[in-house]
Amino acid sequence: MFKNLLITCFLGALAIILGAFGTHALKEILSTSQLLSFETAVRYQMYHVIVLLFVNSFEGFSVKQKNAISYVFFLGILLFSGSIYLIHLTTITAKSIWFVTPLGGLFLIFGWFFMIVVFLRKMQKG
Repeated sequence: MFKNLLITCFLGALAIILGAFGTHALKEILSTSQLLSFETAVRYQMYHVIVLLFVNSFEGFSVKQKNAISYVFFLGILLFSGSIYLIHLTTITAKSIWFVTPLGGLFLIFGWFFMIVVFLRKMQKG
């Protein structure tokens, strides 16, 4: 569990660093549309960092559930936000990795549904 929190804290710090980098260093380099895309990656990363803090602090999840949900969100952040960062910070084009961003989005969605299933099961047990 502490490993999940350590990774979560790293991802939170990285979101702040990349957000500041985008705001200050990329505003002269990227178009408005590209900068909005970069900001979306930072925002989604931070949203899911907050969710990960909840998941790994909530005593209603078992350790196994915390790990499973965390890994799904970690993968979603890596694929969704990571692919957008790569597109805007390297010479990799969106055409070459077009499938990675939506795949990451699916993992993020799956993480939310995973939590819904856990909560529904807990409600059924009373």
